[in-house]
Amino acid sequence: MSTNFRASTDLTGEVDGAGMRIAIVCGRFNDLITTRLLDGTLAGLGLHGVSEDDVTVAWVPGAYELPLAARAFATSGRCDAVIALGAVIRGDTPHFDYVAGGCANGLQQVALDTGLPVVFGVLTTEDLDQALVRSEPEGDNKGEEAARTAIEMVDLLRRVAAGS
Repeated sequence: MSTNFRASTDLTGEVDGAGMRIAIVCGRFNDLITTRLLDGTLAGLGLHGVSEDDVTVAWVPGAYELPLAARAFATSGRCDAVIALGAVIRGDTPHFDYVAGGCANGLQQVALDTGLPVVFGVLTTEDLDQALVRSEPEGDNKGEEAARTAIEMVDLLRRVAAGS
């Protein structure tokens, strides 16, 4: 008989983050947006049972610095997942491409190197309006989505390791 590892903890899609330790690394650049993402992430973690005492928040200058901070937490043994939050908004120069690509590649590499979930909660938008919509406190806040993703991935990896 095969085993089907679902990404959520039960068939209803509910996830339980009780006892999970989560690190959040958040870029200060574009803090109008990243603060809203952080608020959504914290709300999402609380909604799914992660205790406030089990959450660590660290601020970095911007999105490009997120991978190094994520690696520090991922290798510390102090957390079960890292959520990286940032906002890279396209401008008139190729700077956007370097920052967004470097951030995404770096965060993926941290996850693959450490085996710890590193969630990409970095908005990469064409303009400020798109970033505002994706970080809306009462709407589709991508920070809240990142919280759920972290919990699902911790749960999945635990079940794979346990063989259940």
